[in-house]
Amino acid sequence: MKKTREAQAIDLYSNQSIFKCAVLIMSVIIGAGSIIYTNQLVKKIKKRERRQIDIYASALENVVNESDGRNQIFILEEIINSNTTIPVILTDASGNPEYYKNLPRADDFKDPKSRKKFLMAKISEMQRERDPLEVMLMDDQNLVYGVKYIYYQNSILLKQLQYYPYIQLLIIALFGLITFTIFNYSRTAEQNRVWVGLAKETAHQLGTPLSSLIAWVEYFKATYAQDENIKELNKDIERLEMITARFSSIGSVPQLKEENLKEVIDQSIDYLRNRLSSKINFSITIFPTDGLSAMINRDLFSWIMENLCKNAVDAMEGKGAIDIKVMKVNNGKVAIDVTDTGKGIHKTKINTVFKPGFTTKKRGWGLGLTLVKRIVENYHEGKIFVKQSELNKGTTFRILLNSTST
Repeated sequence: MKKTREAQAIDLYSNQSIFKCAVLIMSVIIGAGSIIYTNQLVKKIKKRERRQIDIYASALENVVNESDGRNQIFILEEIINSNTTIPVILTDASGNPEYYKNLPRADDFKDPKSRKKFLMAKISEMQRERDPLEVMLMDDQNLVYGVKYIYYQNSILLKQLQYYPYIQLLIIALFGLITFTIFNYSRTAEQNRVWVGLAKETAHQLGTPLSSLIAWVEYFKATYAQDENIKELNKDIERLEMITARFSSIGSVPQLKEENLKEVIDQSIDYLRNRLSSKINFSITIFPTDGLSAMINRDLFSWIMENLCKNAVDAMEGKGAIDIKVMKVNNGKVAIDVTDTGKGIHKTKINTVFKPGFTTKKRGWGLGLTLVKRIVENYHEGKIFVKQSELNKGTTFRILLNSTST
């Protein structure tokens, strides 16, 4: 049961992109629903404002055409005063403004000429949005002797309502971005604490059996001084000491020194050759041949090379070739390419190879490449990525470090 829960947790983490897409789709649906609903409200309010202007035009027409219009004037004033939101301009037949309402900026102009200029510009703006309403002027014989025009545009409230869902979505997006950033930072900090705690505890646990092994090796040296196996056993002891030192250095600032990459890589590969399948062929190409230098931590960098090579061996199932190339590239960088002839990585998986939980093995936690990425980027201020991968042909990982060679 416990293993099942762990597997589900790892699967949940490895499929986090699916959940991100689901959240994104839900957000789009909610946003689209908000916009559609708001647009429906806008249409209803726009229709109501149109009816209000129609009533205003009809009332004005009736008042003008009635000889005894006290009641109509009263009604007209009530309609005009009730309009506190819709910008309206009444003009004569020639388009000259005679009356306006809900245009506060026009009141700022004390000069009549400047005010008229502003109103004329506003009339042109309103006319582009919709045609004006006509008010027919008739005499006692019901003959048309003139016309007036009513120009209007959407109220400030309606305009605000039109933009409201977009502003709302923007605020939600900003809030979500801030929340995601804080959450991501907290998660990264928590992961770092887990990494450091795990590494320190591993180093501590290795310490006791390692001390015992060192004592036994010293005993065997004294008893079987000529045995060649003791030398190999001593190399493994030294290796365990190095691994312990590596785990102990996780979480603390590593000491970086200028090292010759050729020497460090040769040392790492020499150790692996005797402990991996004889069917694995290593080739190392370094240009210039005397090597390139970089600021690295020797122990941690060896760990990087070993992890990449062991992953390559797993991908090749113990049979194939590993080619390591070291060269200087642009911007004062040195590139280390590690190429294998394994089964390759599918294009859809390339962006996830450095995430915890990614593994192509039936047994494995998928933490090796994650640790490599942390060592390269956090401790060496470098970069690591999949340069090239092709199914059933192989994969190339590239490491970029700051070169100290001239």
